[in-house]
Amino acid sequence: MTKPSLPRRLFSGFWRTLTWLRLALSNLLFLAVLVLVYLVLFGDRQQPMPAQTALLLNPAGILVEEKTPTPPLQALVGDPSPADNEVLLRDVLDSIRYAADDPAITALVMELDLLVAAGLSKHLEIAEALAVFKASGKPVLALGNYFTQDQYLLASQADELLLHPMGAVPLEGFASYRNHFREALEKLSVSMHVFKAGEHKSMAEPFLRNDMSEQEKRITARWLDQLWGLYTGLVEQRRGLTGGAIDAYINNYATRLTAVGGDSARLALEQGLVDKLMSRPDANDYLIGLVGAADDEGFYEAVQFERYAARQRPLLQPAATAPRVAVVTAEGNILPGEQPPGSIGGDSLSRLLLETAEQEDVGAIVLRVNSGGGSVFASEIIRQAVADVREQGLPVVVSMGAVAASGGYYIAAEADEIWATPATLTGSIGVFAAFPTFEQLLDRAGIHTDGVGTTSLAGSLRFDRPLNPQLAASLASTVEFTYRNFLGLVAEGRELEMEEVEALAEGRVWSAIDAQRLGLVDQLGSLGDAIASAAVLAGLDNYRVDYLQQPMSARDMLLQKLTSGGANLALLSDSSSLQQLLRPITGAARALADLKDPGHLYMRCVSCSLVQ
Repeated sequence: MTKPSLPRRLFSGFWRTLTWLRLALSNLLFLAVLVLVYLVLFGDRQQPMPAQTALLLNPAGILVEEKTPTPPLQALVGDPSPADNEVLLRDVLDSIRYAADDPAITALVMELDLLVAAGLSKHLEIAEALAVFKASGKPVLALGNYFTQDQYLLASQADELLLHPMGAVPLEGFASYRNHFREALEKLSVSMHVFKAGEHKSMAEPFLRNDMSEQEKRITARWLDQLWGLYTGLVEQRRGLTGGAIDAYINNYATRLTAVGGDSARLALEQGLVDKLMSRPDANDYLIGLVGAADDEGFYEAVQFERYAARQRPLLQPAATAPRVAVVTAEGNILPGEQPPGSIGGDSLSRLLLETAEQEDVGAIVLRVNSGGGSVFASEIIRQAVADVREQGLPVVVSMGAVAASGGYYIAAEADEIWATPATLTGSIGVFAAFPTFEQLLDRAGIHTDGVGTTSLAGSLRFDRPLNPQLAASLASTVEFTYRNFLGLVAEGRELEMEEVEALAEGRVWSAIDAQRLGLVDQLGSLGDAIASAAVLAGLDNYRVDYLQQPMSARDMLLQKLTSGGANLALLSDSSSLQQLLRPITGAARALADLKDPGHLYMRCVSCSLVQ
């Protein structure tokens, strides 16, 4: 056999070495990823808890009932702002409840500068948990540089409230404003076709008007005033202020600010909105004394609430043999088919409900609804699933979040009981059909559509042709039929006369207080109250609560853990100004993109979404 030449032997040796290095580097990288996954998933649990520490409640982003999966590209290379980050309400509530009985937790500190939005309904549930914590005798303190209205509602529940000497508490009240697109659609030569049942069904107004109708203003003003009354009452009670003090603070803000020489922090102190003005170093020293410990860097000792909740949950679970009350979350727009968490899919949610009901250790289901509605078809698929679960003898209790209106109420009406928070918006019982056509826009571009069909309806669903009159009449009839069916389901589910439902329907939005009075909901209370009631209906004395969600792939679970674990480190850039500028455009595009019902029929409350 001929011996290979020297160049060939050198090349072969070089290639073998290169291959070995490539495999070695690949294996090292793989091991590094495994170590990273282990540290992300389990690292926090391995670190011992300090003997004395504060629970640090510092949510960075938007409080939600269910997280939306993070797109892989954004998770790996994105630079998220606080408005892009989501924080689970359950993490907040569980951490507070666990800490109340934990001797290592000596205080609770709220740093809320990065809290973007929570909403009144979620604040009420957190306030309830904070009351339990304070009953343990441990202090609650809030500090911040600049409290937004949303942040201040939570901060006001503290025993002491510290504000930076250059800070402010700029309250303004509640408002409901949205963009109207009639003139824009006309200029773009887009024809918007809308058919509605329900005199006050306002979903169509942004497409058909340039302003809010007077009847919609009256309805909206009523529930806005009731929600604002809840806000001011809660703040004034906790801060020991007289009734009307918050309104007086806002309405006379400019005059009072001038009287103190423009010092907004001093004004907040004088008006009783905060207790002390402290710089960051002074506040840290104060907290070290309150907590009773400092870390190695000289900051007050604290454990972050998400890490604390993840650490404590495995230790505090009831016995695995106890029957379960399963909590299923329905949050977001109701859409047909399979949808990821953060949206409600007709197929995916109904399958989750039915599969849960088939499990032997499930004694009851609580459906947590936070939705302004959406597709009629998807809503019906979910409602039928709720009915099927009940037919199997399993109690179903609905717990309403900030909003359970229109399609959100449709899927709730079938339940054994309906609970709502005092700040919930519900009702909006009405139906509409909507879709755009672009024939005028194409004509302007010199594009014309023509041809033949075998029937008078053939080709009538094309977006590049004018609306067929026969199709228009069919849609109007279908909308009316769907509306009458909606009324009948509510009347049967709520044990009301049809005339009673007709009087409170017509698309009207109701506050939870009015809804209970009218019979649309049974009780006012938190998710915990709804869970306890479901256990009573099922005859369960000893039970465990299991929060269920749509199955996620291992990749999605890892990405979610990675992004949530590093959220507080990445939230440094805020493009809110650009987002505000583009909001009318993105809002219109999103509204059109959500019109996905196969029959073009919708049960949706747009104004309700403003409070989520």
